[in-house]
Amino acid sequence: MIEWKGKAYHCPVEVTMDILSGKWKSLMLWHLNDGTKRYKELERIVPGVSQKMLTQQLRELERDGLVIRTVYPEIPPRVEYALTELGRSAFPILEMMHAWARDKLGLPEPD
Repeated sequence: MIEWKGKAYHCPVEVTMDILSGKWKSLMLWHLNDGTKRYKELERIVPGVSQKMLTQQLRELERDGLVIRTVYPEIPPRVEYALTELGRSAFPILEMMHAWARDKLGLPEPD
């Protein structure tokens, strides 16, 4: 048995799947690899995500240490999201998923 952040798991793959699972998390990490994004930018580049799900999954990514949220004391407040070192270290997994879909499923690059 493996314990991570107070939760029990059976194997490391289960931990990884729990951290990266969610319809939108992988897409958010993919786009954050290009650099820091504001909330509205993420909302725009992750098509179909609701505000509730975007907020929830960003909070989970922050809780798990993959994303850092920075609030600037301005009016109106400016909030930015960026990958942490842990978040950047997950990017090769996403690149492999991208290459697999392209190469093995014959999917083209999106326009």
